[in-house]
Amino acid sequence: MARRLLLVDDEPAIIKGLKFSLEQDGYEILTAADGGEALEQFHNNPVDLILLDVMLPVMDGIEVCQRIREQSNVPIIMLTAKGEDMDKILGLEYGADDYMTKPFNILEVKARIKTILRRMGVPQSKEESNTLSVHDLCVNQDLRSVTLRGQEVNLTAKEFDMLYLFITNRGKVYSREQLLEALWGNEYAGDLRTVDVHIRRLREKIEPTPSKPEYILTKWGVGYYFTDK
Repeated sequence: MARRLLLVDDEPAIIKGLKFSLEQDGYEILTAADGGEALEQFHNNPVDLILLDVMLPVMDGIEVCQRIREQSNVPIIMLTAKGEDMDKILGLEYGADDYMTKPFNILEVKARIKTILRRMGVPQSKEESNTLSVHDLCVNQDLRSVTLRGQEVNLTAKEFDMLYLFITNRGKVYSREQLLEALWGNEYAGDLRTVDVHIRRLREKIEPTPSKPEYILTKWGVGYYFTDK
């Protein structure tokens, strides 16, 4: 079954070019020209990934991203014509998995999409699932689900990948550069603060007291690690 993508941009030329190129790679493409239409498409059609422009009429991409994140972990790549770091970090703050600055190369777009979808994996049956239990956390690799003291934790795709990397390498300290390479890939040219943003968001979701973390710890001057105690 073809992967279904939702493209959201108010520039017809961008939508037309992306739609044509991605359909050539076998993707099924849905489109929206404003934030309201994007949410309508999302609610009416299950999608595997969303390419979401920041500057949109009716409702901007940041608010669309935030609303989607309230109910879904579908991967979201933000598209922005702005180059300021804070705009990029802001998009990630609200749950985006990645961002790209316009103008972008279509080959890079395709590479980012493939990387994220590959990391999402294909859910399997519970009988075939692979679960790791660490402290109060249960992490199911096949179903890509996380529970904390029996309660489901709503993680983004990138947050799940980060948590899984940490718990399968407990005690190993990762620098921010190593985390960027492992989770975003060599093609990613973003700011190191992206790692800090995701660490903070992950701590807010799994730590009993995020300001005094017990699981994901900081090795000052080096990086981050998951406790092996």
